[in-house]
Amino acid sequence: MTRTRIILFALLLTTGSAGAQTYKNAKAPVPARVKDLLQRMTLEEKVGQLNTLLGWEMYEKHGDAVTVSEAFRQIETKRYIGSFWATLRADPWTKKTLETGLSPRQSAMATNALQRYMMEHSRLGIPLLLAEECPHGHMAIGTTVFPTSIGQASTWDTALIHDMASTIAAEARAQGAHIGYGPVLDLVREPRWSRVEETYGEDPYLIGQMGVAMVKGFQGTGINSGHNVISTLKHFTAYGSPEGGHNGGIALTGPRDLQMSYLPPFRAAVKAGALSVMASYNAIDGIPCSSNGYLLKDVLVKDWGFKGFTVSDLGGIPGVRSNHHVAPDLETAAALSINAGLDADLGGEAYGDALIKAVKDKRVSMTVIDSAVAHVLRLKFEMGLFEHPYVDTAAVEQIVGTAASRALARRVALESIVLLKNDNQLLPLSKSIRHLAVIGPNADNIYNQLGDYTAPQPDDKVVTVLEGIKAKINGEVTYVKGCAIRDTTTGNIDAAVAAANNADAVVLVLGGSSARDFKTSYQATGAAEVNANAVSDMESGEGYDRVSLDLMGLQNKLMESLVATGKPVILVLIEGRPLNINWAAAHVPAILNAWYPGQEGGNAIADVLFGDYNPAGRLPISIPRSVGQLPVYYNYKSASRHDYVEMDARPLYAFGYGLSYTKFTYSDLRTTVKGKNVEITYTLKNTGSVAGDEVTQLYLQDDYSSVVTPVQQLKRFRRIRLQPGEQQEIRFTLTPEDLQLLNAQMQWVVEPGSFTVMVGGASDAIQLKGSFTL
Repeated sequence: MTRTRIILFALLLTTGSAGAQTYKNAKAPVPARVKDLLQRMTLEEKVGQLNTLLGWEMYEKHGDAVTVSEAFRQIETKRYIGSFWATLRADPWTKKTLETGLSPRQSAMATNALQRYMMEHSRLGIPLLLAEECPHGHMAIGTTVFPTSIGQASTWDTALIHDMASTIAAEARAQGAHIGYGPVLDLVREPRWSRVEETYGEDPYLIGQMGVAMVKGFQGTGINSGHNVISTLKHFTAYGSPEGGHNGGIALTGPRDLQMSYLPPFRAAVKAGALSVMASYNAIDGIPCSSNGYLLKDVLVKDWGFKGFTVSDLGGIPGVRSNHHVAPDLETAAALSINAGLDADLGGEAYGDALIKAVKDKRVSMTVIDSAVAHVLRLKFEMGLFEHPYVDTAAVEQIVGTAASRALARRVALESIVLLKNDNQLLPLSKSIRHLAVIGPNADNIYNQLGDYTAPQPDDKVVTVLEGIKAKINGEVTYVKGCAIRDTTTGNIDAAVAAANNADAVVLVLGGSSARDFKTSYQATGAAEVNANAVSDMESGEGYDRVSLDLMGLQNKLMESLVATGKPVILVLIEGRPLNINWAAAHVPAILNAWYPGQEGGNAIADVLFGDYNPAGRLPISIPRSVGQLPVYYNYKSASRHDYVEMDARPLYAFGYGLSYTKFTYSDLRTTVKGKNVEITYTLKNTGSVAGDEVTQLYLQDDYSSVVTPVQQLKRFRRIRLQPGEQQEIRFTLTPEDLQLLNAQMQWVVEPGSFTVMVGGASDAIQLKGSFTL
């Protein structure tokens, strides 16, 4: 039956009720609107709502005007469409450049054109849901680029991350987007994995608190506000610690560790109201996450009360067949996934003809289809899209990429910078320095500073480290690249050494890169294809897993040559994962870790280097000494851990670590059991000579328990600013949820016994210890 005949047949079926279209009544309750619309839809129309197709070829530019493309018209005649993904995305994979992509105003025109076509040409007038990548800014031209998630976590400032997420949401929504993919809540115990930069690190509590801040910032007090978006949590679940560091590889975790380590961040975000969850590519104990009914139905819906919709990762459902080999064909993969509770198909390959055939073959019931479709339609109604499908093109430029957004990006970058080492108070540098050498492959490279999932940028938008320093001082600044990140054929180390010899100090900017380029090839999922013969800087970002964590190319040689000059060297690391800096830790007097600091990173780094900002970033992930230690993380389970023959078993820098230009002391720890809660108080004082922030951290140990528990667990933290000599009483309250464990019967319980409280400025810098007994 042709699509035209299907529409005519459906019209005949619904003629009797056409005069009472409840779904078009804005005053009707949402459940009634969903029910009414469902009963009017054909199977094909319903399945269309479960597909999120690739969107960047759906528009055409004609000068300043934007219309729907012929590709869109062709797709619309062949299948029903419910959603698009990455319509406004621009990067080498989509082949959208500053010239071929869209300005923010044109983006609004494009989404309006797509919505208008659907509202005016489709039988039922169902608006589109448009999803966009938003992990550290909306991945579109002209938007604000914030530090990547690992840098966001280094701020330990949830209020700041909430403000950042609100800004990202407003910029995306102004252009017509409705869903922001993010936050990424993957717990990382494998830094060789390529996507560490997208995460909040190794601790469940910190990840969860950052996730909650992002969700509340994205979704605000209501998704029908006109400036908020639906938050899609990624990647559900245990995706961040793959075997061997292989992206999408299997997760080696048992059911108790899954519940106690990997799931809590998602649970916290769902409880905070997250309305969408993305299934991850990996399998857990032989079950692909894309077809895991235990995760998608039992945990997410039954246990946590999730009210939104679930979606696959790009190509995740076909991967049940092609990657995991648990389905012989696409129809089986589609049936397994939707029966397991996976509502929507990102990419649309599986939930098309294959899913329709599965329904007709009675492998999927209409009840299952209706449930999935209802989850999607409910959010379209709640967002008000049936009444307000369009955005105001005239307002976009007052919302996207504003001065206020740039200032916020600078603040997030400032708070994310971690001071790892500062021998003899080399930092801050004096602004009256006469001659400074700025050297290194990341000193003046805008894309190496931004991380993966970043759109093309005009040269004058991103402030590099070199530019930030030049704007800060009047002295002479000499720049030499020295070497590339990976390429060993283009180094000019001799020129770098000469510049160092003529300078009073050296700022050396090394690290990694997730900068995609138009010479890189990409998989259908968007992950980069690694080419061992390539000379691209890219050594991190999706698809770029590492076998070692060493600085690549000639970077170590460059660093050693500069230190040999005897001039003071400050190492600035711009990177997406913890890299091997053992030599630097032993020989370089000052080290800053800036991760990927975003468009204002150069200004922020210069502010820290010259003392206009006192750094207080703290590591959200341990920095190992060797890949031979992996996994190395602070909250390991109680067991024998001892040094290796070759080296210490401890990381080089531990979780929570970070220095300041001032000093803080802790005193007067008190613990009080009050009913089911425990109140913990202590005094924090700035004993130094300058104002600064301390990230005070409270850890807990269950001294004896019926199952093995971690030696330390972060339970509370707070970033506090104190003036010199100022002190403040810190008060935290622990609840039964903070004290519970999953016992041998897989039940959450609070066991009686003693607990040790540890307070300090890092997981390995505990200044106060106390105890209480339940």
